[in-house]
Amino acid sequence: MGIDAQAELQRLLLKEDVGEFLAFEADLLDARRYEDWLALLTDDIRYWMPMARNTASDDTGREFTIEDEDVNWIDEGIETIRQRVAQLATGLHWAEQPPSRTSHMISNLRVLESSDGLDEVKTRCRFLVYRNRLEDEQNIFVGKRNDTLRRVNGSWKIARREIYLDQNVMLSKNLSVFF
Repeated sequence: MGIDAQAELQRLLLKEDVGEFLAFEADLLDARRYEDWLALLTDDIRYWMPMARNTASDDTGREFTIEDEDVNWIDEGIETIRQRVAQLATGLHWAEQPPSRTSHMISNLRVLESSDGLDEVKTRCRFLVYRNRLEDEQNIFVGKRNDTLRRVNGSWKIARREIYLDQNVMLSKNLSVFF
């Protein structure tokens, strides 16, 4: 097998491995196995969701709020995420009584960059998160996601997640789901 064929095979295997990891993560979230999901996050994670704004067509650089400068829907580290999971575990979370039923769908996965040792990769994908609670409360979140995954002790972990919703008005009553 030539060098180019080996590199292509390695790229395809990496993409498949990353895709399996993201599908596993989605299954954990849909099963409400949040403690297990926490184990997929690095201690230095940045979990960030900017707000979208309507801008002129020639001002696309201002379409989303700017990290560390503007207000965002979500800007969390591991401690805040752990607190959110702990609150969900109490059964007293007002926005999750009764608990939401969710389906996380991931598509258009691309591996954008990888380190030489393949121990860190940057990915981009599209997502659709469907949420239903009570008798008639439904939300659909659609957008794009940039993830930085890091291999820790042979397993992937999420070191950074950027979530870009394709809506600028939040139609949901709350943001209690994870993306």
